[in-house]
Amino acid sequence: MNKTKIALLLVPFFSLNLLAQDDLAQEIPTAQITPKLSVLDSIKSTFVTHEIANCVDQEWMKELSNQELFAEMQSDLASVDPDVKVDYDLSTDLLKARLKEMDAKSPFNIEYNEGLENIIKSYLKNRKKSYERLMAISEYYFPMFEASLAKYNVPLEIKYLAVVESALNPHAKSRVGATGLWQFMFATGKQYKLDVSSYVDERSDPLKATEAACQYLSNMYKIFGDWDLVLASYNSGPGNVSKAIRRSGGQQNYWNIRKHLPKETAGYVPAFLATMYIYEYHKEHGIEPKRAAISYIATDTVAVKREMTFKQISDLLDIPESQIKLLNPGYKLDVVPNIKGENHFLRLPLEKVAVYASNEDKIYAYAAIEDAKRERPYFTRKATPAATAQVETAVASSSERSPYVDYSEEVVKGSKVVTKTKYHTVRKGDNIGEISQKYGVSVAEVKKWNRLRSNNVMLGAKLKIVTNERVATTVVKKTPKAVKKDTTETAIASVEKTTRNSKEIVLPENDAVKDSEYYIVEKGDNLGTIAKKYGVTVDQIKEWNNLEETRVLFGSRLKLIRGENAAIETKAEKAEQQIATAASVRQYLVKKGDSLFSIAKKSGVTVENIKEWNDISNENIKPGMKLKIQG
Repeated sequence: MNKTKIALLLVPFFSLNLLAQDDLAQEIPTAQITPKLSVLDSIKSTFVTHEIANCVDQEWMKELSNQELFAEMQSDLASVDPDVKVDYDLSTDLLKARLKEMDAKSPFNIEYNEGLENIIKSYLKNRKKSYERLMAISEYYFPMFEASLAKYNVPLEIKYLAVVESALNPHAKSRVGATGLWQFMFATGKQYKLDVSSYVDERSDPLKATEAACQYLSNMYKIFGDWDLVLASYNSGPGNVSKAIRRSGGQQNYWNIRKHLPKETAGYVPAFLATMYIYEYHKEHGIEPKRAAISYIATDTVAVKREMTFKQISDLLDIPESQIKLLNPGYKLDVVPNIKGENHFLRLPLEKVAVYASNEDKIYAYAAIEDAKRERPYFTRKATPAATAQVETAVASSSERSPYVDYSEEVVKGSKVVTKTKYHTVRKGDNIGEISQKYGVSVAEVKKWNRLRSNNVMLGAKLKIVTNERVATTVVKKTPKAVKKDTTETAIASVEKTTRNSKEIVLPENDAVKDSEYYIVEKGDNLGTIAKKYGVTVDQIKEWNNLEETRVLFGSRLKLIRGENAAIETKAEKAEQQIATAASVRQYLVKKGDSLFSIAKKSGVTVENIKEWNDISNENIKPGMKLKIQG
C-alpha cells in the first residue's frame, strides 16, 4: 500500500519534469545550415517582387506559336473554289438576311452571291475547331489591332485580314518569303520602315507590323476608294488590281473584276468575308471560342539598355523562355540587342514589367557577370613565316641530346591554344543564334564557314564550327648536368656546334611571339596581386581588358599576355649555359687511400657538394671510381 502511494506521488513530479524539458527544447533554437547562394540567387533574393496575377499556360503558348493553323489557312486559299457547291445545313434566305445586317454596319460591300455562300459553308463544315482556336488567339491580338486601325481611320473589320493572312501567327512565313501577322514581303517591309537584320525582324513584331499594315491600307484606299479593292491589292498588289479593272472594261466592283484577278486573289476577299461572318455568328453555329490565358492589355513594354539574352531574362524573372519568345517574336536570335542609336523594347506581363523596372541595375549587373563567363577566342600575335620556321627548327633541335653531356629531365606542365573543327547537327528547335552561342563563336562566322546566305538552317544539316581551345600540355625540359668524357674540350666543341646552329635561329626582339591567356578572378584577388603573380603591371592588365577601374568581379576573366615584360629565352642562351657548365666540370679518379674528405679538401669543395654532383648517399668510395667535380 505504501509503495502505491509513493508511486502516485512521483507521477506528478516526473510529468512536471518532462514538461519542463519540452519547454526548454522549444527555447533552444535549432542550428540552420544556410546553403551558399549562387550569383543569380543572390541577386534575385534582393528583388522587389509582386504577387503574380497572371501566368501564361503552357498549352496556350503552344497555341499562339503554332504553324498548323497557318498551313490550313494557306491550303484553303489555294484550293477553295467558290463555284463548288457545299452541302451544309444553312438556308440561303437566312444567310442573305445575316449578310444584309453585316453590310448595314460595315464599309465593305457585303452582298450575297453563291461563291460567298459556298466558302462560308465550307468553313463551317470543315474548320469549326480551327476557328474556336483562332478566336482564343484573337482575344490577345485584336485589342492591339483595333487601337492601330482606329488611329489610321481604317475599318475595324480589317482585323480579320490578319486571320486570313497568317492565322494570327507572328512567325508565319509563306513560300515566297512573306513574314509575320500581316505577311509583309522584305521590300515592302523596308518601304514601311520595318527593320530586318541578323538580330531583329520587325515584320514579326505585332505592334510595328500592325502600324505598317495600317499605313499601307490607308495609302491603298487613297488610290482605289473601295475597301474590297484595297483587300485585293493587299494580296496581289495594286498593279494586278489595276489590270483587272482595265480588262473588265473599267468596272470597279470586286465581284465584277474577280475573274480577271490571279487565282489566289479570286478567293481572297470571299475568304475574308467568310471569316468575318463566322466571327459575327459563331454562337448561332455552335462554335465555342477557347479562352485566352492572357490578354494584350495585361502586358507592357520596358526599354532594354544593354544586350540581354532571353535565357538571362528567364532566369532572373522566373518566366519561361517560350513565353518571352511568344511576347517578343520580332527578336530572331532570342537576344535583345544593344545598338547605338536604336531603341529596343521587351514585352512582358505587367507584374514582370514591375519587377524589371524596380531592379534594373541588378538585372544588368547579372547580365554583365554572365557575359564575362562566356568563352572568347584566344589571340596571339602572328610571327613572320621566317620567324615561325625558325621557332619550329629550334623546338625540333632542342630534343637532340649531346653524347658528351649528361642531362637531367624536368616535367613542365602548361597549356597551348589549338584550333579544332567540329560539326553540329541541327535539331528541332535549333537556330543559328543558339548554335553560335553554344560554341562561343559569332553568327557571321557560322554563316561564313558553311556558306550560308541567310540565318535559316535546315533540320538535320551538319554545320561546320571552328573553335580555338586551350588544352593542357606536358613538356620534358632537358638540362645538361655533367660531362661524360675525361676531357672537356670535346664536350665544349659539341656544345659550341649546337650554339652555332642555335644562333642561326635567334629571333629578332620585335618578332618575339607573345601568347595570351585568360585568368579567372578568385576570391580575394585584386589587380595588384594578379599583376605581381604574372610579372606584369596593373596598367597593362587594365589596357588588355579595357578596364577603367582597378576593381574586378569575382569569377570574371582577365586577358594576360605572357612575355610582355620578359625577354624570350633563346636556344643560343641555353647553349651558352651548357658551355659554361661543361667547361667547369672535371673528373677525379679515386686512388687508394682517398676519402671524400681528402678529395673535397684538395678540390676546394665540400663533401656534400661531391655527394650531390655524383648522386651518392654515403661516404663509401672505392679506388678506380670517377667522381665529377665542378669549379
